[in-house]
Amino acid sequence: MKKSVIIAVALMCVASLFAAPKKKAKAGDGKIKVGIINNPPSESGYRAANVKDFETVFTAAKGYDVKTFYSLKNDEQLNAASQFITDGVDYILLSAAATDGWSSVLKKAKKAGIKVFLFDRMINVKDDLYEAAVVSDMAKEGETAVAWLKAQNLKEYKVIHIQGAMGSDAQIGRTGALDAEFAKGTMKKVVQQTATWDEAEAKKIVESVINSKEDFNVIYAENDGMAKGAVAALDEAGITHGVNGKVVVMGFDCNKWALRELLAGNWNYDGQCSPFQASVIENMIKTGKVPSKKIISDEKGFDAKTITKADIDTYGLGD
Repeated sequence: MKKSVIIAVALMCVASLFAAPKKKAKAGDGKIKVGIINNPPSESGYRAANVKDFETVFTAAKGYDVKTFYSLKNDEQLNAASQFITDGVDYILLSAAATDGWSSVLKKAKKAGIKVFLFDRMINVKDDLYEAAVVSDMAKEGETAVAWLKAQNLKEYKVIHIQGAMGSDAQIGRTGALDAEFAKGTMKKVVQQTATWDEAEAKKIVESVINSKEDFNVIYAENDGMAKGAVAALDEAGITHGVNGKVVVMGFDCNKWALRELLAGNWNYDGQCSPFQASVIENMIKTGKVPSKKIISDEKGFDAKTITKADIDTYGLGD
């Protein structure tokens, strides 16, 4: 009898080991493990603000064990995501360098029980592979900018189009509406070339057009840094720009220094792109409630003729 009881207890112990899977262990001291994949802060003033936003919200003091990876290259970001999965993070927060190529790694994350939140940019995957996306409507940003440009009623539109990193959601969205005008013949594409968000490369593109002697009267740059580089080339060539100038200058992101250029009349338009998504994601993590699969940041465009200092103080990024 005694022997039978011992055997029964032993069997119960063994059974308990297999009765239910263990919950994923948290990091030391019960911290929530978060892997953040983003573009580097050096990419632009917008990105610096975006990175700072996540660093401010997801801290050790608030109970997070955070790992970060920054790259403009999609393959490097994919490798980082795979490593985060191997590391056993609880959440992956992702702003992808390019829209394609993410299905496989996000399927692995889902299988591992890791929840994924997209921020800043959408990607081309089925929506069951991520919890929610807190993003800008990049296509709407482009549509708003192009609608503003058309409303200027210029006699002709000869456009230098400086694109961001090709294949990124921001580039695709901000390019779409302008491409539609080129296709209809309402605007002429003088040149359309990527500067990969880089100020110096944008300056080279405009210098090349100036040296070719081809006429132009609009610069549509897909971020403020590239607009700044373009304007530097205009200044060196003695070409006027901004309000009452020969060339209309358009940028995106609404850095404070860029909005000051609008207020001074040196630029004409700047499209807002909000970098503040971290607190929205943290609230979903803390509450477990996702109000919508896609949460769109409220954004607008600013005109040099109507912008105020209060606008700069309220909406401008950085110093």
